[in-house]
Amino acid sequence: MSRRTTSILAALVAVPLFVALSGCATASSDAGSGSEGSSENEVVKIGVVGKGDAQWPAFVDAAAEEGITVELVDFGSYEQPNPALTEGEIDLNQFQHIVYLAEYNNASGSDLTPIGSTAIYPLGLYSKKYDDVDSIPEGETVAVPDDASNQARALNVLQQAGLVELKSGGTPYSDLADVDAEKSKVKVTALEASIIPTSLPDVAAAIINNDFVQDAGLTFEDAIAQDDPEDAGALPYVNIFAARADDADNETYLKLVEIFQTNEDVQKGLLDSSGGTAVALQTPAKDLVASLKKVQEDAEAKK
Repeated sequence: MSRRTTSILAALVAVPLFVALSGCATASSDAGSGSEGSSENEVVKIGVVGKGDAQWPAFVDAAAEEGITVELVDFGSYEQPNPALTEGEIDLNQFQHIVYLAEYNNASGSDLTPIGSTAIYPLGLYSKKYDDVDSIPEGETVAVPDDASNQARALNVLQQAGLVELKSGGTPYSDLADVDAEKSKVKVTALEASIIPTSLPDVAAAIINNDFVQDAGLTFEDAIAQDDPEDAGALPYVNIFAARADDADNETYLKLVEIFQTNEDVQKGLLDSSGGTAVALQTPAKDLVASLKKVQEDAEAKK
């Protein structure tokens, strides 16, 4: 989900419960039958959005060296891979973070689960006036995107940076009402994500979606703060491999996760395809599952 967060999460409002996909049969071995499968000469179908990304050819080659044939199924839109996985059209998918998966599971009644992490694509705070967060005076205004998902993440970034305090402690569903004005260093205003770059000179700083950073004449290195991948508030935005719940312990699938996380060529491709923004992670699966459960519960409570 690198630099596509806005488009991905916007698609959630139209998540279908089923997608009929031509040419997408189930794996041609016992790869999807649980943890008893062997990784020798198995075919595993993995749904992705962006088959041409540099990490995937390296991943397919590395898997082949371990006796696993990976067939990448490229989807044209973000709402398709999860229904395809639910229906057994593919064996795994890798395109989303935990928040997106939580929304899908809640909307569809599915039980897809994360089995391994790939990377997080940090969301940054930028400024034309100040070189660091500590230089921002009290009472100044900081802009965040006005769409719900990006706004929640932006507020968590500001909290990690010490600029605001959130009454809830920070959730994937925080909004401006969650900001404790009396305990926060700055004021927060919400603007449409696409106009924040042109509005940057008018505020002390702003959270700018990755898609629009270059539009502001900035580079990702110009960020004065961003998600801390080690912070609990960033965990819901870690990108993952997802499987059906029955396949959570499948040895072949877990081997593929290990290959993705440890192969040097795959990791180089991941960094290249993200423009150097990806922060590779090896977050324990149990932590990903716990985060998914909490995000799903938070989403239901927010209704």
